[in-house]
Amino acid sequence: MDYFVGVDVSLRSVAVCVIDASGKPVFERAVACEIEDIVACLRDVPKGQCRIGFESGAMSQHLYFGLRKAGFDVVCMEARQVNVALSAMRNKADKTDARGIAQVLRSGWFSKVFIKSREAHAHRALLSSRKAVQKKCMGLS
Repeated sequence: MDYFVGVDVSLRSVAVCVIDASGKPVFERAVACEIEDIVACLRDVPKGQCRIGFESGAMSQHLYFGLRKAGFDVVCMEARQVNVALSAMRNKADKTDARGIAQVLRSGWFSKVFIKSREAHAHRALLSSRKAVQKKCMGLS
């Protein structure tokens, strides 16, 4: 049996909703926005039969690499597409958003977002820092 996990992310906490292949909710919880807490929440769900999805955002890279390292199949979805799907819901709350994200993941009507490696982010930070230093040096001269 396959399970689909929708994660609605905020900076301090995440809402987690697990549904089965038929769309029936298995459980819903709110946990802290830490990889260890999310993995502990999902300890009863078999890793090989579980797919986790969340919207792209500020915490995407942290969650993506952390959950992949824990052995889960992780999908980062285009935020605008998920937002359109969730806007049709009457009750907007973290719990219902997590359920909606799980349903979007189950249906397959989403676009995956490419998550850059941590090395690519480090190189980008170095290049942007170099450019800022160059601008300051040119401004001083």
